[in-house]
Amino acid sequence: MNIQIHSVRFDADKKLIDFVHQKLEKLTQFDEDIVNAEVYLRLDKDQERENKISEIKLELPGGPLFAKKQSKTFEESTDEAIDALKKQITKHKQKKRGV
Repeated sequence: MNIQIHSVRFDADKKLIDFVHQKLEKLTQFDEDIVNAEVYLRLDKDQERENKISEIKLELPGGPLFAKKQSKTFEESTDEAIDALKKQITKHKQKKRGV
């Protein structure tokens, strides 16, 4: 799987990038056919507390999957987006099998 991480309005440190890579690699347990993952980590208005947004787009045969979550930390919003994608991957696989 090819992983691209973009940080918008800030510079992501190595620890955060490694965290996102590690979480995305775990998605291959749900579907090995994931071709590409594109992650946008962005800061919303700086005054807000929950201003960290993670957007993750997965390219799979049969169409892309997308999740966007916002929370207090990038780790938390990434976790929430990954959880949403796990559900989408499960539905996608069931649909592919015709269940």
